[in-house]
Amino acid sequence: MKVLKFGGTSVGTPQRMKDVAQLINDGQQKIVVLSAMSGTTNSLVEISDYYRKRNSEAAGSVINKLRTKYMQHLEELYTQEETKQKTRALLEEIFIFLHSFAGCEFSDANEKAILAQGELMSTNMVTNYLLEQGVKVLLLPALDYMRIDEKGEPDTHFIKKQLETLLAANKHYDLYITQGFICRNRMGEIDNLQRGGSDYTACLIGAALRTEEIQIWTDIDGMHNNDPRVVEGTQPVRQLHFEEAAELAYFGAKILHPTCIQPARYARVPVRLLNTMDPTAPGTIINNEMQRGSIKAVAAKDNITAIKIVSSRMLLATGFLRKVFEIFETYNTSIDMVTTSEVGVSLSIDNTSRIVPILEELKKYGTVEVDDNMCIICVVGDLAWGNVGYETLVTDALRDIPLRMISYGGSNHNISFLVREEDKQAALQALSKNLFH
Repeated sequence: MKVLKFGGTSVGTPQRMKDVAQLINDGQQKIVVLSAMSGTTNSLVEISDYYRKRNSEAAGSVINKLRTKYMQHLEELYTQEETKQKTRALLEEIFIFLHSFAGCEFSDANEKAILAQGELMSTNMVTNYLLEQGVKVLLLPALDYMRIDEKGEPDTHFIKKQLETLLAANKHYDLYITQGFICRNRMGEIDNLQRGGSDYTACLIGAALRTEEIQIWTDIDGMHNNDPRVVEGTQPVRQLHFEEAAELAYFGAKILHPTCIQPARYARVPVRLLNTMDPTAPGTIINNEMQRGSIKAVAAKDNITAIKIVSSRMLLATGFLRKVFEIFETYNTSIDMVTTSEVGVSLSIDNTSRIVPILEELKKYGTVEVDDNMCIICVVGDLAWGNVGYETLVTDALRDIPLRMISYGGSNHNISFLVREEDKQAALQALSKNLFH
């Protein structure tokens, strides 16, 4: 069995829902994870925001616009009046539910319940369409098996047990449709997976059931070897190790969230990235195989701030770095890159919401310098230190780019450079030319 996930764009219109239905209905048993229709979650966030601001009238206006849109989709998607009536009744229940928060004391739990409605609508619509086509399909409610613990982490034992029970009781279906993103927490309340959303759902299902493969269908042909928005002639990378894919995702490749594929990695289930708009394209396979002696791709992460702390007291002083890192921990701010010398440390962050108190604390230990509007350029591949010459190949490509920081050795798969954002395009183009052309 395989697990297939389709994002909001892939089910963003009635025609695309039909295309997905045709793609998945090939006679092979599979579990299909669906996101909300593109734009729906944004509308639900807007509705929640109005309720939080006690503006029920504005929330109602957004709900009515969303209702009109969905009722039009219903007319385009189905041919049988019975299916239209069945789906219309379900959608009306959801819109009544959305209106029910008017005048109530609004909470985070209310917002999560509202946000879940997008996936509930899309999965019911696609399931009803497949039933209309005569397909043996079952809707598996994610709220029946997907659960997080008190720390917000997936309860993998519960997920595995519940899924196995549900599938054992319903063996004779060709397709199982389920919702991405949504789950329940330990209290039984509707919640969400946050990191990676529907991709995370697909990977958790695939890992729990040890499926043959997990497929993530988007609107791009796999993960590219550079940013196609900045560099011309980029190519899809046909194979990546899980660690390479995680590095690229963390440092700017938007097609994946960096942590969502970890369950698949630990269960040794390959993940394939495919293109709904071009189903015949091979895409990118992510697995535990390392292709030796190759540089795979380049990614860039914007809106980076560099901080340098220089202190003569650091010389031979124990505990200096601990004190610096504890400051960032106290203010819940993660660090991307770190480089050190005898008298100083430079590091980078992408979250500046607490930078003022952080800088005040750092000034107790030395002179502090800050560089804004920076960008991390990340080169990923087989970059173990024993591979002589690869570092030179990469740095030579950047010989005309001012480099604020260089990080190498923390991973066998990554060399990172901190440059000014204004130099990002030139850096990415130079690396593409030197490494791939």
